Amino acid sequence: MAGWEVRPSGPDRSGRVRVLVLLLLLALPAAFYAGMQWQLQQAESIAAEIKPMAKRIAEQESQLDDLHAQMAIAVSGASVAEKANEQNRLTIKLLEEQIFKEQQDLSFYKGVLAPASRREGLRIRKFELQATENPQRFRYKLLLSRVGKDDKPLNGQLHITVEGSQGAKDKVVLELSSLTDDEFVPFKDKLIPYTFKHFKSIPEAGRFAELELPDGFEPNQIRVRAEIKGEKPLERTFKWLDKE
Repeated sequence: MAGWEVRPSGPDRSGRVRVLVLLLLLALPAAFYAGMQWQLQQAESIAAEIKPMAKRIAEQESQLDDLHAQMAIAVSGASVAEKANEQNRLTIKLLEEQIFKEQQDLSFYKGVLAPASRREGLRIRKFELQATENPQRFRYKLLLSRVGKDDKPLNGQLHITVEGSQGAKDKVVLELSSLTDDEFVPFKDKLIPYTFKHFKSIPEAGRFAELELPDGFEPNQIRVRAEIKGEKPLERTFKWLDKE
């Protein structure tokens, strides 16, 4: 009959179709499970890499915190040390002022008791010497004061020499300016200018300057000559390392 088509059919073909459908249905969850496993493995791998990185970052942050703390302590310590040194300098200066004032009062009362010795003006009080570990180097400080009620500043300059012997020469005179390389002593050529009312310490603020003797030089004394504007020069000698 026209329009009719005969197609072969049977149990084998239907069975294969059902098997294919079943395999397809089973494959979907298997693929889904495999995908989940792959994602889990990737996540574990990434986590394994992140963990040591996080640990290193934590350690570095801890080190940074320690460094910040150390820096803060160092800055604080330097500030405290600087303040302590400044306080010590101020204390020394105040003590020197007190000592000079007492010496001035003592000189005044001595002058009252012995009128013949009364003389107002500059006093070369002390040239203090201290030895160091280097036998050729010494620390020194000069103290000046003034007796009298005049408040006008004293102006002048100091000429300081070290006298001794060297080799066959019995009398050798060395300029202190040539023996000293110290920023705290204001030498101008061979002289030290000064201006003060009641007392003067050279160097200032309780410091010590240093001098270095040449090899073979044997010091005997130090001579301090003070030239005073408007007055006669004043001179005094100090035995070497004498702490009078």
